[in-house]
Amino acid sequence: MDYLKAFAIGGLLCAVGQILIDKTKLTPARILTAYVVAGVILGGAGVYGPFANFAGAGATVPLTGFGNLLAKGVREAIEQDGVLGILTGGLRAAAGGIAAAVFFGFLAALFFRPRDKS
Repeated sequence: MDYLKAFAIGGLLCAVGQILIDKTKLTPARILTAYVVAGVILGGAGVYGPFANFAGAGATVPLTGFGNLLAKGVREAIEQDGVLGILTGGLRAAAGGIAAAVFFGFLAALFFRPRDKS
């Protein structure tokens, strides 16, 4: 049942993104940014945590989950480091995911020939 919930919730988030791409003039980059910002806002408000507990990977893997991770990291860092945690908490919490994205992007660039669309 957990897999079904994760698939349904993750698919719903992706479907909303696809509808926004198809029906609006928003660029994919703006939609992705909106997803991260929505995750930060919902995470900061304390709403995204219970949603992520219910949906599992369907809510933690998409970009809204990344935004929630940033908000959670800032909240924890403020408790430990005070005001300095505002600047360091989000990156400290997401450092593993960011490093993995950069590393695997580099590997993909080595094995394939990235080029601009003509």
